[in-house]
Amino acid sequence: MAKIPQLHDARHGEGASPAPAASAGSATALETLAAQLAATAVERDRAGGHAAAERELIRASGLLRLSIPTAYGGAGASWSTVLAAVRRLAEVDSALAHVFGFHHLQVAGVMLYGTPEQQAYFLPPTAERQLFWGNALNPLDRRVIARAELDGYRIDGVKNFSSGSVGSDLLTFSAWHKPSGTALIAALPTQADGITVNPDWDAFGQRQTDSGTVRFDHVRLEAIQVLQAPGVEPSPRATLRSQVAQLIMTNLYLGIARGAFHEARRYVRDDARPWFASGVSRHADDPYVQERFGEFWLRVQSAQALADQAGLKLDAAIARGPSVTAAERGEVAVAGAQAKVLAHRAALAVGSDLFEVTGASSTAARYGYDRYWRNARVHTLHDPVSYKIRDLGRYALLDQAPEPTAYS
Repeated sequence: MAKIPQLHDARHGEGASPAPAASAGSATALETLAAQLAATAVERDRAGGHAAAERELIRASGLLRLSIPTAYGGAGASWSTVLAAVRRLAEVDSALAHVFGFHHLQVAGVMLYGTPEQQAYFLPPTAERQLFWGNALNPLDRRVIARAELDGYRIDGVKNFSSGSVGSDLLTFSAWHKPSGTALIAALPTQADGITVNPDWDAFGQRQTDSGTVRFDHVRLEAIQVLQAPGVEPSPRATLRSQVAQLIMTNLYLGIARGAFHEARRYVRDDARPWFASGVSRHADDPYVQERFGEFWLRVQSAQALADQAGLKLDAAIARGPSVTAAERGEVAVAGAQAKVLAHRAALAVGSDLFEVTGASSTAARYGYDRYWRNARVHTLHDPVSYKIRDLGRYALLDQAPEPTAYS
């Protein structure tokens, strides 16, 4: 059986050191990491590009092991715990939270699609060597083609929107199989022969998500690396991967909204001056400012309540293992759609409207407050929220759960 090759660590001239134990210390590690990312978030957002040093901070935190089961050397955290970590990081740096969340999404793919043999192939090295996963699983982009070859496949083509691919150690990807008219899902080391990752992401938000373009040139794919073969109908359990993805995005948006709320609150309380006509000596005592904060609070709190509820439903469905039913999967999808719509709205609204309460001085570049709206605007275009609302309408009107797709 092929083995995942030992990766070279340029800092030490050898394999990366083992991750620190992740248990009760995970919460402390998370807060430490959040503070480290917050310290440079504004400058890095302005610069864009690959946040190599910050990715090493994530690696050193041990939190890449969070979602990996203890049997494979990980922390064995629940998905609601992982999602809360994504949310916390997104409060200070939604781009690196995206990279972090999508690493765990690929771990979820191995757990939900993979056989026990494949899990034992991919996950212990990931935990032991703190390997970073990237994503090139964009099912709407069919330019990557899989052709049967011996007992595996040959992969050729280009995939864009490949979040976390730059600087990754392993990649999950999809490839179109023309004879069956379906896609396969597989994973490979990013440094495998024939894989080229181009750091060409240039959006105006989420600027450090490492969402480059990945090119595959005559890449050999072994059978052990194929998580879902062409023509195979995924089980209800396997389709929970898309719900993990949707809830990672939900918590990214919620984290952006929370970050914008808390920064606006700090500015209004500490830095802002009252409008001359308000009749108050402190800006925070202006009733119109208070009314706007009430609206912000309602948006954030309602989105957070539904996000927490959806996370617990995901935990319960995954705990069911292979016994989870299509109906139970549908309940997770409904809960996730509700949460995502409200988090989407909260991130855009609070990220934009905060300037109405912070005032003209808060637009100074040193604050970088515009990043909240820019990041939310770019990421919320991942898949149209209107289709989530349509799905909820079908459920409310016809008791019809969302159809399992890569986006629902």
